[in-house]
Amino acid sequence: MSTLPVPVTEAGRTALAALAAAPAQALVACDYDGTLAPIVDDPAAARADAGVAGALADLGAVLGRVAVVTGRPAAVAVELGGLADVPGLVVLGHYGLERWHGGELSAPDPAPGVVAARAELPGLLGGLGADGARVEDKRAAVAVHTRGAAAPQELLERLRAPLGDLAARHGLVVEPGRLVLELRPPGVDKGAALRSLVEAPPFDGRPSCVVFCGDDLGDLPAFDAVDALRAQGVPGLLVASGSDEVRALAERADLVVDGPPGVLQVLRALLP
Repeated sequence: MSTLPVPVTEAGRTALAALAAAPAQALVACDYDGTLAPIVDDPAAARADAGVAGALADLGAVLGRVAVVTGRPAAVAVELGGLADVPGLVVLGHYGLERWHGGELSAPDPAPGVVAARAELPGLLGGLGADGARVEDKRAAVAVHTRGAAAPQELLERLRAPLGDLAARHGLVVEPGRLVLELRPPGVDKGAALRSLVEAPPFDGRPSCVVFCGDDLGDLPAFDAVDALRAQGVPGLLVASGSDEVRALAERADLVVDGPPGVLQVLRALLP
């Protein structure tokens, strides 16, 4: 851990000590976009650094579990990240609705509300004159990105209410992110996904340490889950992939790093 920056909190420092003492019972989980891969205008071009797969593989050889928790379809994150050959890696897609492990994918059909909202979105955006907005079909969810608009933040704010109404009509919720609004079923978030990893073997609810790395508002439920585990006596380390667009995570993190390159440094430094 010689190159790892020192966490600013006592809780973070305690978590690192716990991981070093019992790595085989530790869990390390990361978001994908903005954490393992850069945020780009075209999500289909968001490829992880070439060193990410190797770092995850090295960690997976010594830790209890290494995972990626993403709002993307699991197979997309695996392909873009070059993660298909990482031994033991679990990728939870769609906030845990999908699970990829060892080349096997478990994926439910999209909720009827998602299908209906997706069908209505082109007409809704056209009627609003939302030039530059782009719809991303995530299968189990649907997202509207404004990064390509002339005034992306202004358009995002203008779309909040109409997309909220659309979501409500179809029994969905809206999750805001970095110049994106995502419509998805309620009760599906990264906190629930992280808890599912903790409750599964080899941990069965009692890992020696949980590390979560994220960058966006959608990662806050995972931060909440780590805080809840801390309250139960499980050490946890919260790492924020720094961004000027999102300060909420940095304000709660034990360690703030400079984007995906900083996260990669953390992953390499966590090796016992």
